[in-house]
Amino acid sequence: MTRIFLDATTLIALGTIGELEQLLSFSGEVVALPTVQSEVTTEPAQTNLSRFIAQDAVATADPAIQDRVEQAKEVLGEVEQNGDVSLIAAVLAYTAEERPVGVVSDDQRVRTTARGLGATVTGTVGVIVRAVEEGLDREAAHDLVRRIDSHGLHMTGTLREKADELIEEAAR
Repeated sequence: MTRIFLDATTLIALGTIGELEQLLSFSGEVVALPTVQSEVTTEPAQTNLSRFIAQDAVATADPAIQDRVEQAKEVLGEVEQNGDVSLIAAVLAYTAEERPVGVVSDDQRVRTTARGLGATVTGTVGVIVRAVEEGLDREAAHDLVRRIDSHGLHMTGTLREKADELIEEAAR
């Protein structure tokens, strides 16, 4: 089974509007690592994340990651272990064993690095598109994009158009 590691960027975007359950549209086990959770400091995202973890049996640990933390620090040029380091450590651990791994992040550095190391990568818009593929009404999806855009994840006009286009494609 694919493990899907969540980044704070998406947890904040969806948590701020109370829509973390959209992350359950993926066919895999979602994981919110402690170092990533600690980066979700704004409300209501922090409270909604705590509820999401408690209510939806979201995994919060992966022992395989610890063996790859130092390597991930080197890859990212980081001194301390933070959420980005933990995510890349997860990718390094899983791809070394040729196990499927996904990362959900809106952070360009994390996305580029994870993809380059062999992970499947998507972001907040991809989460919404996946939810549409799994049965979320397209108007509800468009509303989610508008709500996210108005609550902090300010999208460029191009990104908003692309999100709308992808939602329409997924709804067909």
